[in-house]
Amino acid sequence: MPKPFRGVFTVMITPIDADGSVNLPALAAFTDWQIRESIHGLIPLGSTGEFLSLSQDDRDAVARTVIETAAGRVPVLIGTGAEDTREAVRLARNAQAMGADGIMVIPPFYCTPTDDELVEHYRAIAASISIPIMVYNNPATANVDLKPEILARIAQIDGCDYVKESTLEVTRIRDIVRLAGSSMTPFGGILGFESFVMGAQGWVAVASNIAPGPMSRIFTLAADEQKYDEARALYLEWLPLIQAVGGQAYVAGSKSLLNHMGFAAGSPLPPRLPLPPAQDAEMKSLVEHFGLRFENWSKRGYPCPH
Repeated sequence: MPKPFRGVFTVMITPIDADGSVNLPALAAFTDWQIRESIHGLIPLGSTGEFLSLSQDDRDAVARTVIETAAGRVPVLIGTGAEDTREAVRLARNAQAMGADGIMVIPPFYCTPTDDELVEHYRAIAASISIPIMVYNNPATANVDLKPEILARIAQIDGCDYVKESTLEVTRIRDIVRLAGSSMTPFGGILGFESFVMGAQGWVAVASNIAPGPMSRIFTLAADEQKYDEARALYLEWLPLIQAVGGQAYVAGSKSLLNHMGFAAGSPLPPRLPLPPAQDAEMKSLVEHFGLRFENWSKRGYPCPH
């Protein structure tokens, strides 16, 4: 029986060449680096991975590269959100056939579905596969807010076992735990440390693209060791970096930071633009402040959380 998903899962950037094509060798190197630096799981083709700006062939290549490079060392969940339920089912089946450990599914993001339509959307996807689904609530991008009450309904669907809760309302985790119980395991989205305190069993993080070791360590201290003061102190230490890749800068900011670290992340795909020079300089300053490099974090004294 597969282990439950738990810990910090990086919602991965997609490295891009100068000609705008996906840099698969860089993606493989990035995947391996993330695992060596103690990340608990990986999620390619989420919002940070610019899935809507990629062709289907590119999406397949990205998913295959991460799954094959991870080689079972950590769980890999593939982002398979789509506006059309039939397409979401096709993408889910495709991810399972590739060997994904699970999928992350944002709700239809244009048609503003009703609660009943949302339940049936997730029911159809779950019925088509045998791997777990992480429901993805991000009302800022999806035009839909999966509140705890509707999540409690979706949690009754076999296979809809997890949720990434991406609002700034820390009470959401509390109420998901209260209403869905053991039927749905919550992960924080935007909020990390705060979500762990309220009962989240993981964090789907953007900042772990840049600092996988410290982000994983925050989880271990809070959720596993109940050393909340130490976890809070480490969280506050890294908060400038976490905030730097929040808001509109989550793609361009992450790539800017990684480029300054010596990793070939490339530029965002259109319509996104690279950061303006002044903001890019701020990212370079953060890299210098934290001594960030595309290298082994264990050299910096962050113990492996496994």
